[in-house]
Amino acid sequence: MCQWSSDIYCTSSSSSSSSQRKRRSAFSCAAEGSSVAVMLLSVSRVVRAVRQQHCIRTALPVLTLFTKDPCPLCDEAKEALEPYKHRFELQEVDITRPENSIWLDRYQYDIPVFHLNGQFLMMHRVNTALLERRLDKATGAAQQ
Repeated sequence: MCQWSSDIYCTSSSSSSSSQRKRRSAFSCAAEGSSVAVMLLSVSRVVRAVRQQHCIRTALPVLTLFTKDPCPLCDEAKEALEPYKHRFELQEVDITRPENSIWLDRYQYDIPVFHLNGQFLMMHRVNTALLERRLDKATGAAQQ
């Protein structure tokens, strides 16, 4: 459980001999049996510290499958994705629905089509080498 505390005080010594007591906000996090208190020196430091303590999970990349029913190639593609399903969140878009007419116009002869985080990834068949590279890139960028 993570929580903010705004009543944290710290003592900092300056170049002079006196110490100054400064009020700082702090973020404390308890994860996996350990706890951490982080002074808010910058937002990036806090985010990095929280991620290191596994207090928040980085959101998984979104893999969008453009499909229709029936679609035997889409069924095969979903089976090929099975070993990777823990690495992304799968969203299926039925291109035959009226609200998806833009996708029908674009992909009606090309399904299955995959986008990763909103960008075109592949079509017709699952290219596992490409999928792995792009997932590694997407999760690596999210963790930095």
